[in-house]
Amino acid sequence: MDDHGRGSGPRPTDSGEDPLEPDPLEQDPPGPDPLGPGSLDPGAPDPLPYEGVWRFTAPAVDASVPQARHAVRDLLYRQGVPVSDDLVQGLLLIVSELVTNAVRHAALLSPMLAVEVAVGAEWVRVSVEDNHPYRPTALETDHSGEGGRGLLLVREITREAGGVCDVEHTASGGKVIWAALPLMAVRVP
Repeated sequence: MDDHGRGSGPRPTDSGEDPLEPDPLEQDPPGPDPLGPGSLDPGAPDPLPYEGVWRFTAPAVDASVPQARHAVRDLLYRQGVPVSDDLVQGLLLIVSELVTNAVRHAALLSPMLAVEVAVGAEWVRVSVEDNHPYRPTALETDHSGEGGRGLLLVREITREAGGVCDVEHTASGGKVIWAALPLMAVRVP
């Protein structure tokens, strides 16, 4: 699995640049303000040390499921993201389900997949992207059938943690399925 760490600060994910390995001792200088001169909030806090965006690419094969899960777990711990054990287990189950779906259903048209982890001050978002154009609608499923429960499980884990999940089309015609969870556990009854 290729690890394309994007450093210790938040970065745009579709810049087309080759990502760099994270260097915890190096901070990027501020770039041009995308909103124009004078729009930066001088009172805004600096990013926390664990904030950033990292992207892993892997072939759409069964072996990538545990590799993605381990890569995400190791990244969260390496960056010092303040996550509870329950949240880590939920995130890892979400990653496993989403990568499994990409391997089972998209590999023919998308031999590679990407796993992205974005961490903000109060949230963490995991997503899996592939180049298959089919956008699954299986956030509801027939409970009597075999399989097909992966996205339902993702939705339920996300809901219980107080987060949100969705499926979106990509500019290249594929899809990205993501789940964003708050770092502070929020239990929904």
